[in-house]
Amino acid sequence: MSFDVAADAYDRFMGRYSRPLAPVFADFAGVSSGQRLLDVGCGPGALTAELVQRVGSSAVVAVDPSESFVAALDKRYPDVDVQRATAEELPFPDGSFDTVLAQLVVHFMQSPVAGLREMARVARPGAVVAACVWDHGGSHGPLSTFWTVVRELDPSAVNESELAGTTEGDLTRLFHSAGLSETDDAVLSVDIYHPTFEDWWEPYTLGVGPAGAYVAGLDEESRERLRCRCEERLRAPFTLSARAWATRARA
Repeated sequence: MSFDVAADAYDRFMGRYSRPLAPVFADFAGVSSGQRLLDVGCGPGALTAELVQRVGSSAVVAVDPSESFVAALDKRYPDVDVQRATAEELPFPDGSFDTVLAQLVVHFMQSPVAGLREMARVARPGAVVAACVWDHGGSHGPLSTFWTVVRELDPSAVNESELAGTTEGDLTRLFHSAGLSETDDAVLSVDIYHPTFEDWWEPYTLGVGPAGAYVAGLDEESRERLRCRCEERLRAPFTLSARAWATRARA
């Protein structure tokens, strides 16, 4: 899955959910001062910002395949070592990091097992390798309401529910396939307040990810029908609760 979109657009669409998730995920991974950290699939920096706050810029390294995301993060955090790279080919020697994290990216890797294996390779022996993925395969992801309405109108629509790691237990199975056999699991939850319906809807029109691509592909009449149906379902103001599957292991 390509995210060749502006960093600001991604921030407005998924950053509103990934930012509050970052401290919860960092706690789960046991991030603390004195560690050297790698943020894999960093995007515009939702998790990176949390890591910098905890350990300082010089102790954080971040990678992402998106040129726009790397450029944005480099501008936001010039003291962080930000590099353009995929999870499947991390440009670091074996045993380089005390903790290696992938927030909300495993399901978009070209090869999740290869990506997790690479994460383990660059972690020092005994270091934590951790990942989390939204519950897109269930009914409690941040985009669940949107896709529920889409399927009511268009049962043939393809969503994120078939992506790797998005159903309960799937992320753990990927860890095991990557050779990380002793794992701990958790369900991470966040609540996001939306003061108006437009606050929720407008970022879907920015073309980000599968949901944005779906909206962009609709004609004007179909888009308005979807919008109205969603507004009927979501009476503002409202709070959405979103959960993510999380798994960690020792390298």
